[in-house]
Amino acid sequence: MVSVSVIIPALDEAGNIARLVEECRALHLDQAVLSVLVVDNGSSDNTAEEAIAAGAQVVNEPRRGYGYACAAGLRAAIQAEIVAFLDGDFSSLPAEMPVILAPLLAGEADLVQGSRELGEIVPGAMPIHQRVGNRLATGMIRMLYGVPITDLGPYRAIWRPALLELQMREMTYGWPTEMTVKAARQGLRIVEVPVSFQPRRLGRSKVSGTLRGSLLAAWFILRVAIRYAWWGSSQKANRRQP
Repeated sequence: MVSVSVIIPALDEAGNIARLVEECRALHLDQAVLSVLVVDNGSSDNTAEEAIAAGAQVVNEPRRGYGYACAAGLRAAIQAEIVAFLDGDFSSLPAEMPVILAPLLAGEADLVQGSRELGEIVPGAMPIHQRVGNRLATGMIRMLYGVPITDLGPYRAIWRPALLELQMREMTYGWPTEMTVKAARQGLRIVEVPVSFQPRRLGRSKVSGTLRGSLLAAWFILRVAIRYAWWGSSQKANRRQP
């Protein structure tokens, strides 16, 4: 059995987080054992308390930033062989986790990314400016790195040793992009699988919910995509196997 830690970065997700944790913990996989780790990224509500009550391990990361939260979860998931990431707003469905994990468990991938473009974007879940920005960024990555990806969404899973070797440094919105482009530079096997994207259950998105959040996210994503185009070019490809 492979140990999988589901890492959920969360900022002010009271009302969403408990059910999200419960649905993750209810999953049963033949080849994997799941645990759930919520990273409270400085919430001002009861996110941490609700997550604990639902059965999650909670790690506190007071430094605001999506990358800081993901990195804190990675450090805490010391027993995990695979780490999976999904957002705390319920825009991604825990029920689709087996689809995310399948290529890893079958030995066919090192990094699996959920593609909302290949799956279903429920009306109202993703504003048009976010979709345009995502397509611009993935187009640039295809051109710079030769990786035929369609999405840079947060729903993804990777072998933990492989992620540690990527030496992640982007502590804000650029974390998923950095993971993708560094994995490409290292020659890791990147597989996309279709996933759905839902409107958040409660609250307002910290990224697409405001123009400022959307512009900042787009800036970080494009900057990271360009910055790491020559990262690790002198290193040998290091493919991780289970």
